[in-house]
Amino acid sequence: MKTIELVNATAPLLEYARGLGEEPLVLTEGGRPVAALVPMEDSDLETLALSTDPQFLSLIERSRARQRKEGGIPAAEMRRRLGLK
Repeated sequence: MKTIELVNATAPLLEYARGLGEEPLVLTEGGRPVAALVPMEDSDLETLALSTDPQFLSLIERSRARQRKEGGIPAAEMRRRLGLK
């Protein structure tokens, strides 16, 4: 992970974005992280939006908790119920 102090980040954003490589660039202020540029491979805007949406993340966590508590339906059973092979 690369870091740069915000006051020293004077290059155009394009240069930082193109220079990311495979690791994020963390912008710091007084040594504390305040923002990050993260490389995006095999992703799209919808995936990014959902992965940061508090309501969606809450829905996923409730679903996982219910599955842990009550169990789930095995894939073979779901295929049978849907009439799939």
